[in-house]
Amino acid sequence: MNAVMFPEVFSLRGQVALITGGGTGIGRAVAESLHSAGAHVVLVGRREAELTATAQALGERVSTYVYDVTQLDQAPALVQRIEREVGPISCLVNNAGINMKKPAVATTDEEFEKIFRTHVLGSHALVRAVAPGMIERKSGNVLFIASMASLFGLPGVIAYTAAKTAFVGMVKCYATEFSPHGVRVNAIAPGWIDTVMLRKSMEGDPARQQKVLGRTPMAKFGATSDIGWAAMYLASPAAGFVTGVTLPVDGGASIGF
Repeated sequence: MNAVMFPEVFSLRGQVALITGGGTGIGRAVAESLHSAGAHVVLVGRREAELTATAQALGERVSTYVYDVTQLDQAPALVQRIEREVGPISCLVNNAGINMKKPAVATTDEEFEKIFRTHVLGSHALVRAVAPGMIERKSGNVLFIASMASLFGLPGVIAYTAAKTAFVGMVKCYATEFSPHGVRVNAIAPGWIDTVMLRKSMEGDPARQQKVLGRTPMAKFGATSDIGWAAMYLASPAAGFVTGVTLPVDGGASIGF
């Protein structure tokens, strides 16, 4: 029998978790779950007011830093500052992202590049800054928030699809390089999650809502906390032998008809 038992196997006490886009939506839910497991959460994002509101709701063991993930050259300085002021980063959650709905043939190079820079290059810049310390300490984990667009085709989101699909390949590559050094790398692919963004996209379009629910075997939208708890599991000792995986949390949408 393993020495670590429930609930300690899910504990993140003493861990420092950096979450990009941590002020709202899925990022906030991930922060809440990791915090509830004992981690000190570091919320990073562009909007200070939202970061502050989430930090106040969580209480102790929270730090906030205003940072734009597209400022690639600033990633090392951010990581150095966090590790100086808070402590060594043991978990990185690449959650920050943007979307744009537009036909593929109408998507400009500039629009494509903006989304790719935010998701792919922004995430890689932070991984490149954080991973050496994790490797040296022989401990750590990196999580990516991917998407259903990583798993199957969705119309009108070519740049977003390319970026989120890249996450799946990046996870596998990072995992093969980092895992021998005790650093795990995984992704979560959320389904249709009940967020402000989803509600806006469904507003006044009952046919679209019915189509979405019709291909989701559980016939409902997920909660942001569903993603948060999945992240907590992947970040915890309970997932100590899990690396290189993209975990769908989608009510069965990726296997539904």
